[in-house]
This record gives sequence, structure tokens and C-alpha cells, in this order.
Amino acid sequence: MTVGMDLPTVGLPALPNRLAAPAPGWVETTDVIVVGSGVAGLTAALHLREAGLHVTVVTKVDIDEGSTRWAQGGIAAVLDPTDTPAMHASDTEIAGVGLCDPAAVRVLVEEGPTRLRELMRLGAEFDRNADGSLMLTREGGHRADRIVHAGGDATGAEVQRALHEAVRRDPWIRLVEHALVLDLLRAPGDGPGGLGAACGITLHVLGEGSEDGVGALLARAVVLATGGMGQIFAATTNPAVSTGDGVALAMRAGAAVTDVEFVQFHPTALIVPEHSRVPGAGHAQQPLVSEALRGEGAHLVDADGKRFMLGQHELAELAPRDVVAKGIHRVLLATGDDHVHLDARHLGGDFLARRFPTIVASCLAIGVDPGTDLIPVAPAAHYASGGVRTDLHGRTSIPGLYACGEVACTGVHGANRLASNSLLEGLVFSRRIADDIAAGLPEQARPADTGAWRGEGGWVLPAAATSALQRAMTRGAGVLRSAATLTATAAELVELGVARGTPRTADWEATNLLTVAATLVAAAYARRETRGCHWREDFPVADERWHGHLVGAVGEQGRLTTRWEETR
Repeated sequence: MTVGMDLPTVGLPALPNRLAAPAPGWVETTDVIVVGSGVAGLTAALHLREAGLHVTVVTKVDIDEGSTRWAQGGIAAVLDPTDTPAMHASDTEIAGVGLCDPAAVRVLVEEGPTRLRELMRLGAEFDRNADGSLMLTREGGHRADRIVHAGGDATGAEVQRALHEAVRRDPWIRLVEHALVLDLLRAPGDGPGGLGAACGITLHVLGEGSEDGVGALLARAVVLATGGMGQIFAATTNPAVSTGDGVALAMRAGAAVTDVEFVQFHPTALIVPEHSRVPGAGHAQQPLVSEALRGEGAHLVDADGKRFMLGQHELAELAPRDVVAKGIHRVLLATGDDHVHLDARHLGGDFLARRFPTIVASCLAIGVDPGTDLIPVAPAAHYASGGVRTDLHGRTSIPGLYACGEVACTGVHGANRLASNSLLEGLVFSRRIADDIAAGLPEQARPADTGAWRGEGGWVLPAAATSALQRAMTRGAGVLRSAATLTATAAELVELGVARGTPRTADWEATNLLTVAATLVAAAYARRETRGCHWREDFPVADERWHGHLVGAVGEQGRLTTRWEETR
């Protein structure tokens, strides 16, 4: 892609520059606000406290209900004497298919081991060998044993436990749970619209302040650690809270986002039937059905019992994740079904219960016995490699606003995340953010007199549009994409975007989903190549002209803009 070349564009809905919400009914002040309570957010909060700062952590639900606890893999770090940071960097960049920022990757692999040891000093306990040494394993894409894990497949839960306990021990970290962040507050300045640095947020806290619970937190810096955006799709391994709130807030405030077209899909997530879902809860989080089950001999079959991966790849069901996900998706498009099946019946119920107790328990919870029944599975959105663009210190394009974890795009992942680099990224860049904030924190500023402060302007999408949005994104902007499917998806988003809702949690979340979905569709339509986890059926190979990044932003009147930038 040459500099200055026009990007392919598709019609998309106008997006809000702020959410419709009442004026804040209460105001509190802190030094630093951290939005999110996963590995990135809690680690940032703990490091900020080491600098003597008062920290307020805002989280949508309970502190333990984010994405971190669901991480089944581990944390990648160079701990074996035969391994090197250069090897880890090379593996990361190969997975990222040319779009990783080498400087960011170098930071990750060189600082990662120290950050991991800090986590262990906080109390995280990882699996060890009989001699007491850390048990290191290997995952796809790694050329060395460098993955630490806890409880076999419960690393995320152990990391969350240790961080949670450390945060609870510190009286100067205030937790605000059951709070949805709404919009960023900015001080007067010389930026677009006469705005300057971030100086706080508006938020809705259940049971607080005014009748509707909307208030404001003022701070000298704001850190976004809100996790992913998997709920823009009908099936996702992300929890229900992953509605893209951080990315959408940053875009409404004028921040740049990048690489949002690169979303990893896990090929085999357990499909939870409608009758098993909590009424009114929307789309459920889909449990993973590990590829290890296929490794033991389970087969993928369509509705007629045919093994459809035979002939698609020499490894059939054990092909790389993206190949399997694409194979399943093609079957679903051809049949109109919402799932295929894993057949593990020939392995025997006793073996399955011993080898895969977590998977068996998840299946039994929805009335499926893997020893006698077919397991319904489908690809599910798993991890967003892109997000709010940051530099090597977690700084976004808005002064005073930082981002880390899955909400951020540090440049580490490129077009495809290497396994077990995500928790490591949260550990490494949250520390860098804390160091940068502590080195130069400004005085508290008064918010500019804008609609976000006065409770004026803005709009929201009705929550009733959420299911249609998720279905449209899954059909046309999911595992397989083309100009035709993306154009159809954009048209559906335009139609959905006409409706207006009321200021309440479900409608605010629906609006965030629309913002992120439209941004992804714009980038996916513009990038006319296949690279990493972005797959265009009409442009099936990587093209060096597209060796760069698409940067999105929301401009005046909610107009979504996308520009091209050469590789960093």
C-alpha cells in the first residue's frame, strides 16, 4: 500500500461523539483512575501505589469477573537457560506476520521475565517440577519451553487470585465495582474542539449518587484496562462484560485505534443452547473445547456425520487453529447451521472424564454427555490483537490517557497474537505506564464545559439491536470475509444505527458494540489481503503493499475515518 493511496471505503453508520447520559450527580477526586480489574488493570494499580499515588479501580461487575480468570494457557517468558529473548522475539514476530513493532516486542521479551518474577512475589503460584523448579511447557508457535502455568489449565484464575488479594490488602486502592465507564473528561486545551489532557471519566455506578447513578471521577491520569470486544460476535469465549467499552470511549474522545481487523477466533467453542442461558443475559460466554481433545482422537463432523476436515489439510482436525476455524465456518455458511460437532464417543466416557474433566463438566451442564453424545462446537471470537493505539509507555494519542492489556494496541501482536503473550503484555506494559505516570503526573485539571460534563447531547443505540448486530458481524465480518459480506454487514449496521435508545446500561453497551463493530468493518473492508487472523476470501494471499496499519478515529458529526500508516 503506497503512501497517499486512497483506501477502499464502505458506507457505515454515524457514531456518537458521546453517550447520552444525565449530568453527573456526584463528583469524587483521586490521583489515577484505572478502568478494568484484570491482569493489566490490577498490576497497574499496584505499581502506581508503589509510587505513593492514590488509585481508584473502576470495574463493571465484581473484581474477578473479567477475561483474565478465563485464560486457560499460561504466561510466556524466557526462563530456561537454553532459551533467549531473541528467540522469543522471533517467534512473536513470525506469528504477527510482519506487523509487529520490533521495539515493542523487544520490550516484551526482555522485561517479561522480571515482571513474571514480580507477580510470583505477589503470591502467584505456578506449577512446579518435583525438584521445585518451574514447570515450563510449549505451545503453538513457540520454539522453546517457555510457558509457565498454574493448575494445568487455570493460569488466569491463579493470576487473578494473587492480584486480587494484593489489591485488597492495600487500603489506598479504592475499588468501585458494578460501574460502567461512560465518557472521558478532558481539560481545556489546544487540541481539536479546544480540548486538552484527560482529567477524569463519567460513569454509572449502581445505587450511587443520583437516581440514575451517573457521577464523575476526576483524576490526574486515566488508565484503560477494559479488556476485549468479543461480544460484537454471536459466539465468543470472552465474558459478557467484553463489550468494547474502552475502545469505544477512547474513540469518542478522539483517540486513535489500530489493527482492529485482527481478531483471533478459537475454532471449537462449546455452543450453549438458548434454553441454557440466563433469561435477559444476551449471548453467553462460550466455554473452550481444547484442541487437546482433537489431539486425543476426536473428530469434527457435520450434521450428516461426515468428517469435513479430511482433504482440507494434511493434519485434518489437527491443522492450525485458523485453518480449522475457516473449515468449520465454510460448513456453517453452506448448511445454514450454527454449529458442527466433535465426535469423541469412541474415546469412551471414563477416559474423557479422567483426561478432560473441565470440558466434560461444561458439556454435562448443557445436557451433553461426550461419552454418548456429539459435542456442538463453532468458532468463537477469542482475542483482539488491535485496540487503542499506544506508544512504548502505554500513552495514547490523548495526553493523560493510557491503555494496556487487550484494549490496547502496543504493537506486540501484529496480525496474530502468539500464544501466551497476552498475560505477559499486561504485566509488562502496566509497569511501564505506572513508571511514566509517576515520573510526570500533572496537577488536577477542571473538566472543560462540554456535553459530557453537562449531560447534554449524545445518543445511544437500543439494547434490542444487540443480537442483530452480533449475528451480522458473525456472518459477514467473522472468520471469513469478502467485499460482498462486509458490504452486507455495513448495510445492516447502518440500518441498526438509525434507532435510538435510552440512557441505561444495556443501551450504553449496545452503543459501544456498534462503535467497535463499525470500526472493525471499515478496517476489514479496506485491507484487501489475507494476513494473520484477517482472512479475505476475495484476496486470499498476503500483499506487501498492505505491510502497514489502518488507523481509525471518530471525527465531527460521528464520522468514522480510516487512514493508512506505514509499518512502525
